[in-house]
Amino acid sequence: MSLSHPIGDMVTRIRNGQNAGKETITVPASNLRAAVLSVLKDEGFITDFRKEQIDEHRSNLVVELKYVGGNGAIQEISIVSKPGRRVYSGSAKMPKVLNGLGIAIVSTPNGVMTDHKARLMNVGGEVLCKVI
Repeated sequence: MSLSHPIGDMVTRIRNGQNAGKETITVPASNLRAAVLSVLKDEGFITDFRKEQIDEHRSNLVVELKYVGGNGAIQEISIVSKPGRRVYSGSAKMPKVLNGLGIAIVSTPNGVMTDHKARLMNVGGEVLCKVI
């Protein structure tokens, strides 16, 4: 199955899984998705994720969602850059989400990272999504 926006699909699956109270969700595996999930794990928004082989050519990423006090750890997650409108930002104008309470996930030449880390490393890139 071909997707026009794989990160948007993954974000929607995470949002829907948390709203339904699921413990785990699955998304098709890719390096970019794994990098975004790694940032979410490092920032404490998900518990863990692992790669699961379907057959010799396909694999999935199994994401363990995190709940705090019965509510999802992710209050809001949304896409910023879309296939029809890519959003790029330099290090000086990197967006702050809720004045630093949330994070923006940015794809930079140095890899996928948070907006805070991109500002510290003085690199810009494509703003993929924001998480509160």
